[in-house]
Amino acid sequence: MSGILAIVSEYNPFHNGHLKHLNDSKRLTKADFSIALMTGNFVQRGDAALVDKWTRAQMALQAGFDIVLELPTIYAISSAENFAQGAIKILHSLGIVDYLSFGSELGQMAPLNDLANILYKEPKELSALINQYVRTGISYPKAREISLSQYLGSSTIHKQALTNPNNILGIEYLKALKKYKSPIQPMTIKREDAQHHSTTIKKGFASGSTIRSLLQKKKNIHTLVPFETYELLEKQIEAGKIISGLSVFEKEILYTLRRMTLPEIAAMPDVSDGLENRIKMAANNCNHLQDLICNIQSKQFTRNTHSAHFALCTFEYFTKRDEYFSKNYTIHTRFRF
Repeated sequence: MSGILAIVSEYNPFHNGHLKHLNDSKRLTKADFSIALMTGNFVQRGDAALVDKWTRAQMALQAGFDIVLELPTIYAISSAENFAQGAIKILHSLGIVDYLSFGSELGQMAPLNDLANILYKEPKELSALINQYVRTGISYPKAREISLSQYLGSSTIHKQALTNPNNILGIEYLKALKKYKSPIQPMTIKREDAQHHSTTIKKGFASGSTIRSLLQKKKNIHTLVPFETYELLEKQIEAGKIISGLSVFEKEILYTLRRMTLPEIAAMPDVSDGLENRIKMAANNCNHLQDLICNIQSKQFTRNTHSAHFALCTFEYFTKRDEYFSKNYTIHTRFRF
């Protein structure tokens, strides 16, 4: 047996770029089997996925994966660091994964690994710089980005690696592999076509955000996704099960926040320094999600942080009622056991 390949994913939805990444990874590793570790009904920035996790898992299986595991919501909606650590912890604990493949704008392992080594060891000089910038009131991720750039000095390629989201996530995967002393071999595939959040459509490739935007405008996306994905999306559209975003659940979010106590809100991830008071006050006075976010966000606590909080609220609302989001951890496979 040549080995087992793993890809951490959202597939929101699965598109031609994802298929190229999977096929290139299989070709380069010569792996016999492939695992998709996929986010559930909520994705990394705290937004709701376009379609439910079972449909997206089916997209991945039909594209060639052998098994789909769910990345639990608490990791899926978190920061890049926590997202990566949760993913690597699961893949490492399986004890069967040989390769991890991730996409990056840079497409070079050495600079990404250099940065992962620096962040994993975090020299005192770098820590001091980060603390200095955090004290000015900016968010930790931004403080770390500025500090790293300053710490690296004139290293252009390393600075470039810090400006793109897939590079940053790749660095976090590499850092997590070091933390768990994992034998999993990492590899990166360069994103040659549509970049993250790009609005460009090129030779049948488009970013997930562009495809979601086209779907909301009722545009045809059949050239941008595999045929099986297109069929599954068509069925979800006909059934009225396309989710346009987290705002679809604003009533559930407001209801959940209003009934939660201050200690319960304070216990949520990334809630600190009295943020629970701002969230509670805003929830009691706002009737729409966008107003809620605008009333809470600050330099220290970003819009994405609050989206993650509200995604957790939605998750709690539905899980307690055994409805749409009733299962937090799911395994999907092409095989019957």
